Amino acid sequence: MGQSATLTIKEACGELRRQGRQVFDFGLGQSPFPVPTRVVEALRLAAPEKDYLPVEGLWALREAVAGFHRQQDQLDAHADRVLIGPGSKELMFLLQLVFYGEIILRTPCWVSYAPQAQIIGRRINFIHTSFDSKWKVTAEQLMRSLEIEHDDTRPRLLILNYPMNPTGHTYSVGELKELADVARKFQLIVLSDEIYGRLHHQGEHVSIARFYPERTIVSSGLSKWCGAGGWRLGTFTFPKELCWLMEAIAAVASETYTSVCAPIQYAAIQAFHGGVDLERYLWHTRRLLAALGRQCVDILQEAGIHVHPPVGAFYLFLDFSPLASDLSRRGINTGAALCSRLLEETGVALLPGEVFARSREELTARLSYVDFDGAAALAASENIPLDEPLPSDFLRRCCANVIEGIERIAQWVQRTS
Repeated sequence: MGQSATLTIKEACGELRRQGRQVFDFGLGQSPFPVPTRVVEALRLAAPEKDYLPVEGLWALREAVAGFHRQQDQLDAHADRVLIGPGSKELMFLLQLVFYGEIILRTPCWVSYAPQAQIIGRRINFIHTSFDSKWKVTAEQLMRSLEIEHDDTRPRLLILNYPMNPTGHTYSVGELKELADVARKFQLIVLSDEIYGRLHHQGEHVSIARFYPERTIVSSGLSKWCGAGGWRLGTFTFPKELCWLMEAIAAVASETYTSVCAPIQYAAIQAFHGGVDLERYLWHTRRLLAALGRQCVDILQEAGIHVHPPVGAFYLFLDFSPLASDLSRRGINTGAALCSRLLEETGVALLPGEVFARSREELTARLSYVDFDGAAALAASENIPLDEPLPSDFLRRCCANVIEGIERIAQWVQRTS
């Protein structure tokens, strides 16, 4: 097992830049936007906090997280059922460690779900989706996958992520209700990874926990919507029926990381309390990501690449299969070869579909369209009223590296035909 693909591509891009190469880093999915000023100031004030905090997390922060989910997601969330961890990634690992059951994953899926299960030795049930379904698992697919096993008693953990990494799509209310009905029939535990929830481009994220509250764990954090990936703070919110599982995770946490960095926890209270300034920050970032995603899709589709417009987050999942014959003539027959040649010949860094649990031969790749100065773009957006569209030249001025990189992909593809 090698290093996580997202971290590997980041290091590769850094090395190429040190060599003087122009690189378009569409590999790592990191928010380009700055941490909101009020949250940064809270961290500055909390810097002297040095004591170990409770393993479950600072009580005031757990109250803020519960309030956040009650207000934003209409959930029956309570502070005593919130767990704070050093990033939601670590909490997910501990959940898989203490829950002895099969892991159900939709593909394409985030790069670390399956490796975590493999490290621990859990059985994985992959449900493969398609371009036609916008890479979403349907209730019918989930039902069929579960019925094949002929064992309704096996403990199972379904991991859902939406808005989705790596596709930028999400589920409708109707789709979530149907998935919830299947989960209830088979008594699945659902880990609802909603780390991109606040980055739904229309601000209309809905949690499956509204329809399956009794066995859904909601995962969130600061990394995506608050631009604070390096702060490493994640949250799990449990229903009362799963408090036993929270206690088990906390027990393991007490013997591993002890507690999350104290200043970060104190500062995070401000983020989860929200406010007018944070809502304005979110509306500007959503408007930017939505407009940039649409423009990228227009360019790529015109070049013959299959890609759906995103509705959340900052990802596109590219399907080059319509160009398979032309690519094959150039000796490109796998997603990894496609990404390697793109990087070598254009400086554009993508991640192949196989690291998202797709087949090696599939000509798919994830594109994270965040290689731009988020602080400068955000400042420019703040000069434009939210009820007005961004000017036609805005993205070329403020997100020039992304637009140029996308155009290089289109030009490279057209040279193969």
